[in-house]
Amino acid sequence: MNRKKVTKQFSAKTLLCIITLVVTFSFNSCSKDDDKEKEPLANEKGIIINGVKWATCNIDSPGTFASNPEDAGMFYQWNRKKAWIATGSVSGWNISTPSGTTWEKANDPSPAGWRIPTLSDFETLFEYGKVTNEWIIVNGIKGKKFTDVISGDSIFLPASGTRFFGDGMLVSEGTNGFYWSNTMHTSYESAVYCLNLIGSDAATTFASGRSSGYSLRCVAE
Repeated sequence: MNRKKVTKQFSAKTLLCIITLVVTFSFNSCSKDDDKEKEPLANEKGIIINGVKWATCNIDSPGTFASNPEDAGMFYQWNRKKAWIATGSVSGWNISTPSGTTWEKANDPSPAGWRIPTLSDFETLFEYGKVTNEWIIVNGIKGKKFTDVISGDSIFLPASGTRFFGDGMLVSEGTNGFYWSNTMHTSYESAVYCLNLIGSDAATTFASGRSSGYSLRCVAE
Protein backbone atom coordinates (compact mmCIF):
# COMPACT_ATOMS: atom_id res chain seq x y z
CA MET A 1 0.00 0.00 0.00
CA ASN A 2 1.22 3.49 -0.84
CA ARG A 3 2.71 5.29 2.18
CA LYS A 4 0.83 8.51 1.39
CA LYS A 5 -2.43 6.58 1.08
CA VAL A 6 -1.86 4.92 4.44
CA THR A 7 -1.11 8.30 6.00
CA LYS A 8 -4.26 9.81 4.49
CA GLN A 9 -6.39 6.88 5.67
CA PHE A 10 -4.87 7.07 9.13
CA SER A 11 -5.47 10.79 9.28
CA ALA A 12 -9.07 10.35 8.15
CA LYS A 13 -9.67 7.65 10.76
CA THR A 14 -8.04 9.76 13.44
CA LEU A 15 -10.18 12.73 12.49
CA LEU A 16 -13.32 10.56 12.57
CA CYS A 17 -12.40 9.31 16.04
CA ILE A 18 -11.81 12.84 17.29
CA ILE A 19 -15.17 14.02 15.91
CA THR A 20 -16.90 11.01 17.49
CA LEU A 21 -15.28 11.71 20.86
CA VAL A 22 -16.26 15.39 20.74
CA VAL A 23 -19.87 14.62 19.82
CA THR A 24 -20.08 11.91 22.50
CA PHE A 25 -18.58 14.21 25.13
CA SER A 26 -20.96 17.03 24.19
CA PHE A 27 -23.93 14.69 24.34
CA ASN A 28 -22.87 13.29 27.69
CA SER A 29 -22.32 16.80 29.05
CA CYS A 30 -25.83 17.79 27.99
CA SER A 31 -27.19 14.61 29.51
CA LYS A 32 -25.45 15.42 32.81
CA ASP A 33 -26.94 18.92 32.74
CA ASP A 34 -30.36 17.41 32.09
CA ASP A 35 -29.81 14.99 34.97
CA LYS A 36 -29.01 17.92 37.26
CA GLU A 37 -32.31 19.53 36.33
CA LYS A 38 -34.05 16.27 37.19
CA GLU A 39 -32.37 15.86 40.57
CA PRO A 40 -34.74 15.87 43.56
CA LEU A 41 -35.65 19.31 44.80
CA ALA A 42 -34.06 20.45 48.04
CA ASN A 43 -37.42 20.18 49.78
CA GLU A 44 -37.53 16.52 48.79
CA LYS A 45 -34.06 15.96 50.26
CA GLY A 46 -34.70 18.04 53.36
CA ILE A 47 -32.44 20.09 55.61
CA ILE A 48 -31.27 18.77 58.98
CA ILE A 49 -31.61 21.30 61.78
CA ASN A 50 -30.51 20.07 65.23
CA GLY A 51 -31.11 16.44 64.31
CA VAL A 52 -34.50 16.85 62.63
CA LYS A 53 -34.86 16.75 58.86
CA TRP A 54 -37.19 19.53 57.71
CA ALA A 55 -38.70 20.11 54.30
CA THR A 56 -37.48 23.40 52.84
CA CYS A 57 -40.92 24.46 51.60
CA ASN A 58 -44.46 24.53 52.96
CA ILE A 59 -47.04 22.01 51.83
CA ASP A 60 -49.08 23.24 48.90
CA SER A 61 -51.97 21.11 47.63
CA PRO A 62 -52.18 17.68 49.30
CA GLY A 63 -49.14 15.59 48.50
CA THR A 64 -47.08 18.43 47.04
CA PHE A 65 -44.62 21.07 48.16
CA ALA A 66 -44.71 24.76 47.29
CA SER A 67 -42.19 25.73 44.60
CA ASN A 68 -40.05 28.05 46.73
CA PRO A 69 -39.17 28.40 50.45
CA GLU A 70 -40.84 31.82 50.58
CA ASP A 71 -44.12 30.58 49.04
CA ALA A 72 -47.02 30.31 51.47
CA GLY A 73 -48.29 27.04 50.08
CA MET A 74 -51.85 26.39 51.27
CA PHE A 75 -53.64 26.54 54.62
CA TYR A 76 -55.16 23.58 56.45
CA GLN A 77 -57.48 23.11 59.39
CA TRP A 78 -56.19 20.59 61.91
CA ASN A 79 -56.69 16.90 60.99
CA ARG A 80 -58.34 17.86 57.70
CA LYS A 81 -56.90 17.24 54.24
CA LYS A 82 -58.84 19.99 52.48
CA ALA A 83 -56.51 22.78 51.35
CA TRP A 84 -57.40 26.48 51.36
CA ILE A 85 -55.70 29.13 49.25
CA ALA A 86 -53.35 31.50 51.09
CA THR A 87 -54.52 34.66 49.31
CA GLY A 88 -57.82 36.48 48.91
CA SER A 89 -61.15 35.29 50.26
CA VAL A 90 -62.69 31.81 50.39
CA SER A 91 -66.21 30.40 50.47
CA GLY A 92 -67.56 27.33 52.22
CA TRP A 93 -65.32 27.71 55.26
CA ASN A 94 -65.91 24.94 57.82
CA ILE A 95 -66.42 26.48 61.27
CA SER A 96 -66.87 23.17 63.08
CA THR A 97 -64.13 21.82 65.34
CA PRO A 98 -62.12 19.00 63.74
CA SER A 99 -62.34 15.70 65.61
CA GLY A 100 -59.63 13.32 66.77
CA THR A 101 -56.68 13.36 69.12
CA THR A 102 -54.00 12.99 66.43
CA TRP A 103 -53.61 14.03 62.82
CA GLU A 104 -54.77 10.83 61.17
CA LYS A 105 -52.69 9.39 58.34
CA ALA A 106 -55.67 9.44 55.99
CA ASN A 107 -55.98 13.19 56.52
CA ASP A 108 -52.25 13.97 56.31
CA PRO A 109 -51.51 16.10 53.21
CA SER A 110 -47.75 15.57 53.57
CA PRO A 111 -45.94 14.19 50.50
CA ALA A 112 -44.78 10.56 50.70
CA GLY A 113 -41.97 10.11 53.22
CA TRP A 114 -42.98 13.15 55.27
CA ARG A 115 -45.28 13.84 58.23
CA ILE A 116 -46.76 16.62 60.35
CA PRO A 117 -44.21 17.69 63.02
CA THR A 118 -44.78 17.07 66.73
CA LEU A 119 -44.29 19.56 69.53
CA SER A 120 -40.93 17.90 70.21
CA ASP A 121 -39.87 18.56 66.62
CA PHE A 122 -40.70 22.25 66.99
CA GLU A 123 -38.90 22.45 70.33
CA THR A 124 -35.63 21.40 68.69
CA LEU A 125 -35.71 24.73 66.83
CA PHE A 126 -35.42 26.60 70.13
CA GLU A 127 -32.51 24.79 71.77
CA TYR A 128 -30.15 27.52 72.91
CA GLY A 129 -26.67 27.18 71.47
CA LYS A 130 -27.79 24.72 68.79
CA VAL A 131 -30.19 26.75 66.65
CA THR A 132 -30.56 30.47 65.98
CA ASN A 133 -33.51 32.26 64.44
CA GLU A 134 -33.88 35.65 62.85
CA TRP A 135 -36.57 37.70 61.14
CA ILE A 136 -35.57 38.20 57.50
CA ILE A 137 -37.05 39.04 54.10
CA VAL A 138 -36.67 36.61 51.19
CA ASN A 139 -37.72 37.88 47.78
CA GLY A 140 -40.02 40.40 49.43
CA ILE A 141 -41.57 37.87 51.84
CA LYS A 142 -41.09 38.24 55.59
CA GLY A 143 -40.46 35.26 57.82
CA LYS A 144 -38.11 33.40 60.16
CA LYS A 145 -34.85 31.71 59.27
CA PHE A 146 -33.78 28.90 61.59
CA THR A 147 -30.09 28.01 61.35
CA ASP A 148 -28.20 24.99 62.70
CA VAL A 149 -25.25 26.43 64.61
CA ILE A 150 -22.89 23.56 63.78
CA SER A 151 -23.65 22.96 60.10
CA GLY A 152 -24.78 26.45 59.15
CA ASP A 153 -27.72 24.95 57.24
CA SER A 154 -31.02 26.79 57.51
CA ILE A 155 -34.72 26.71 56.67
CA PHE A 156 -37.01 29.67 56.02
CA LEU A 157 -40.61 29.75 57.24
CA PRO A 158 -42.70 32.49 55.63
CA ALA A 159 -45.03 34.63 57.74
CA SER A 160 -48.07 33.72 55.69
CA GLY A 161 -50.66 34.65 58.30
CA THR A 162 -53.72 32.54 59.04
CA ARG A 163 -57.33 32.04 58.08
CA PHE A 164 -59.56 33.06 61.00
CA PHE A 165 -61.47 30.13 62.52
CA GLY A 166 -64.79 32.00 62.50
CA ASP A 167 -65.10 32.87 58.81
CA GLY A 168 -61.90 31.95 57.01
CA MET A 169 -60.77 35.57 56.61
CA LEU A 170 -57.06 35.98 55.90
CA VAL A 171 -55.30 37.85 58.73
CA SER A 172 -51.75 38.59 59.95
CA GLU A 173 -50.19 38.06 56.52
CA GLY A 174 -46.62 39.35 56.57
CA THR A 175 -46.57 39.85 60.33
CA ASN A 176 -47.11 36.34 61.75
CA GLY A 177 -46.74 32.76 60.64
CA PHE A 178 -48.67 29.86 62.16
CA TYR A 179 -47.74 26.20 61.72
CA TRP A 180 -49.62 23.14 62.95
CA SER A 181 -48.09 20.38 65.04
CA ASN A 182 -49.53 16.91 65.55
CA THR A 183 -49.56 17.21 69.36
CA MET A 184 -52.63 17.86 71.48
CA HIS A 185 -52.21 20.44 74.24
CA THR A 186 -51.78 18.96 77.70
CA SER A 187 -53.86 21.58 79.56
CA TYR A 188 -56.46 23.00 77.17
CA GLU A 189 -59.17 20.64 75.99
CA SER A 190 -59.42 20.37 72.18
CA ALA A 191 -56.40 22.66 71.72
CA VAL A 192 -53.30 21.77 69.70
CA TYR A 193 -49.71 22.99 69.94
CA CYS A 194 -48.62 25.27 67.12
CA LEU A 195 -45.57 27.25 66.07
CA ASN A 196 -46.02 31.04 66.00
CA LEU A 197 -43.36 33.18 64.33
CA ILE A 198 -44.55 36.35 66.16
CA GLY A 199 -43.16 38.83 63.70
CA SER A 200 -39.74 40.24 64.56
CA ASP A 201 -39.95 38.88 68.13
CA ALA A 202 -38.76 35.42 69.14
CA ALA A 203 -40.79 32.52 67.75
CA THR A 204 -42.64 30.30 70.19
CA THR A 205 -45.17 27.49 70.53
CA PHE A 206 -48.69 28.07 71.80
CA ALA A 207 -52.13 26.46 72.16
CA SER A 208 -54.64 26.93 69.36
CA GLY A 209 -58.16 25.86 68.54
CA ARG A 210 -58.33 23.44 65.62
CA SER A 211 -60.60 25.32 63.22
CA SER A 212 -58.09 27.97 62.12
CA GLY A 213 -56.29 27.66 58.82
CA TYR A 214 -52.53 27.36 59.31
CA SER A 215 -49.50 26.52 57.22
CA LEU A 216 -47.80 23.13 57.28
CA ARG A 217 -44.05 22.49 57.25
CA CYS A 218 -43.39 18.78 57.50
CA VAL A 219 -40.48 16.66 58.71
CA ALA A 220 -39.08 13.39 57.37
CA GLU A 221 -40.64 10.18 58.63
